[in-house]
Amino acid sequence: MADDLQPARAPGGTRDVLFPESARWEALVARFAAVVEAAGYGLAHTPIFEETRVFRRGIGAGSDVVGKEMYEFEDRGGRSLALRPEGTAPLVRAFVQHRPPVPWKAWYVTPAFRYERPQAGRYRQHHQLGVEAIGTGDADLDVEVIALAHDLLAGVGLSRVDLKVHSMGDPTCRPAYLEELRAYLRPRRAELCAEHAERLEANPLRVLDCKRPECRAVTAEAPRMLDHLCEACRRHFDRVREGLAALDVPFAVDDRLVRGFDYYTRTTFEFTAPSLDAAQNGVGGGGRYDGLVEVMGGPPTPGIGFGIGIERLLLACDAEQAFVVEPPALDAFVVDVVGGATARDLTARLRRSGLRADRAFDGRSMRSQLKAADRSGARCAVIVGPDELAAGEVAIRPLRVDEEQVSVPLDAVVDAVRQRAAKTPQRAPDASGTAEDEHEDEHEEENP
Repeated sequence: MADDLQPARAPGGTRDVLFPESARWEALVARFAAVVEAAGYGLAHTPIFEETRVFRRGIGAGSDVVGKEMYEFEDRGGRSLALRPEGTAPLVRAFVQHRPPVPWKAWYVTPAFRYERPQAGRYRQHHQLGVEAIGTGDADLDVEVIALAHDLLAGVGLSRVDLKVHSMGDPTCRPAYLEELRAYLRPRRAELCAEHAERLEANPLRVLDCKRPECRAVTAEAPRMLDHLCEACRRHFDRVREGLAALDVPFAVDDRLVRGFDYYTRTTFEFTAPSLDAAQNGVGGGGRYDGLVEVMGGPPTPGIGFGIGIERLLLACDAEQAFVVEPPALDAFVVDVVGGATARDLTARLRRSGLRADRAFDGRSMRSQLKAADRSGARCAVIVGPDELAAGEVAIRPLRVDEEQVSVPLDAVVDAVRQRAAKTPQRAPDASGTAEDEHEDEHEEENP
């Protein structure tokens, strides 16, 4: 019973994003949409949960995401469902189900869920921006997708970002490489960390991606996938590197980059921010998945995509003091001490004219409403008192510049506010201390 009396809180590993912080998220999504829609990508929404088999088949039952981190549950109908842990598998499922014309170029913004230890910029519910391009295996599409991610990161002002690229080969050349890698690692199994010593046979590639010193030491001289690429994969990767260089996208080849999902083939890539903690400095990445559509039950269809974590990206921006977003200010705050009807009608009129306007409620005092106007960051206060009401006027009081209050006819208020907004600097709303201020306002009402 005592627990019922405790204030409700967000679940562990999650966080609330409130205004004005949310304005930065909104600006980031808008910028991302502008970048990718200019390249022909359209927004796609998929359910936040899918049949569990979508992720078991798509990501791989042996992956850490599916085996250790995915939120699975049985619904009231006995169906096995899972919360989305990443963005690619659901989009591929949607492609298989609806079969849009190819190449299908889609972008998304979505929450994703993984049960893992919360860390800076890494939450059990985090948020991703991403694209998927399905229907062509052309290496130039790999270049396009990587360049879009690069352009977004550069566009938000990040200058300290490293791009790593690699090729995972394909079913023609990878099996022989995996056997050679296993043969190299088996005599050294005892030197590996416990996790990868156990999983060596099932997925030796994971050892290459391990950050523990013992695995890094063992794999320092391990066979390289790039030395085992078939001719087709080699030409593909050469074309990718040539294209990135032509578009002035700096990169380094990293033969340890295998990513965490089983569906990757050929090109893989990752963006890291050295300004963040070395163990958790990835801000986004992706790769080609030419067999995933077929795994999901569709015809053989190549594809490529990437995902970028919003929280991690904004942390990198903080570290570089980049992408500082001022929340949009109100153009006007209507102060009405004659019953509120004028404020009701006038705020609607201002908004319908394309201006940003707000008002106070609950019949507060003039002083209280003016304080609220100042806290809101509005450029001016539009005041309606008994004298103004009788004269069919309003008083416009500048709040951000040192100018005199003026009176204008009620039918001229829209133009007057628009002119004021055009020459008044913006100030962000004050989101602090609102509860205390509200209490003070109530006290004023009781003791005018």
